Amino acid sequence: MKTAIIDYDAGNLANVVRAAKRAGLDVIVTRKPEEIRDARSLVLPGVGAMKDAMDHLNGYGLSDLIREEVKKGKKLAGICLGMQALYEVSEEDGEIPALGLLPGRVVRFPEGKLKVPHMGWNELVIHRDHKVLADLPPHAYVYFVHSYYKTPGDTEDIIASADYGVTVPAVVGKDNILGFQFHPEKSGPVGLGIWNRLAKWLVK
Repeated sequence: MKTAIIDYDAGNLANVVRAAKRAGLDVIVTRKPEEIRDARSLVLPGVGAMKDAMDHLNGYGLSDLIREEVKKGKKLAGICLGMQALYEVSEEDGEIPALGLLPGRVVRFPEGKLKVPHMGWNELVIHRDHKVLADLPPHAYVYFVHSYYKTPGDTEDIIASADYGVTVPAVVGKDNILGFQFHPEKSGPVGLGIWNRLAKWLVK
């Protein structure tokens, strides 16, 4: 059985596909409902704007399908915009309903004090153990590119965070759902290790 990388016209798809294959995942890039239902696990990539992302997911009939598959217990990993889509609402371009798989809102960084977008390397602060973060080196840094972040920053779904003047949830998850605000595929050896462990998590 393959891992389905969901193609909904969002950016960063090719980088995620390359990283997944490098980590040993047997992948299919698809938006076909039957292939998504047949997949062992799902990856939701994405770079861009939430309104466009949800318009495409909804337009292709993928939002309800993703919810159904996750409810059945299928594992789902969201990356960058794909992580933000896991939550209930994004304030990007108004009040955009997202997938609602995890509770919380996605809001823009405060203006004035912070450079937006948040672009660069930040240290991961681990809040609880998870297999995908096992054996990280001390003071592991990962690469971020984003203007919005999930709030609040102290909920049970947060596995790791980063400090960017505010607490930025960096790795989130509950049960069969995982999300990464940073780009593991752009985070050097640390990101490669995370991808390798993520690949094992997705197929078990």
